[in-house]
Amino acid sequence: MKMTERGQITIPKHLRERYGITTATEIEFLEADGAILIVKKAQVSPLARFRGIAKPDGVPTRTDEFLKRIRDGEQE
Repeated sequence: MKMTERGQITIPKHLRERYGITTATEIEFLEADGAILIVKKAQVSPLARFRGIAKPDGVPTRTDEFLKRIRDGEQE
């Protein structure tokens, strides 16, 4: 396998299929003992960033306040 002039490489199809790598998959390149490792980034649930916003004692009663908390990334 060769790298292109633009620094691009092709991951072989059988490896993409085996490890579930698609065009939407984010990968990282890591160095380890003189080698380069290609690692899939852990996928975070889209809902994970909202976890903890709506606590029973702190649930906003107004929709605009709730949306402001979500947009501002407030989680307490």
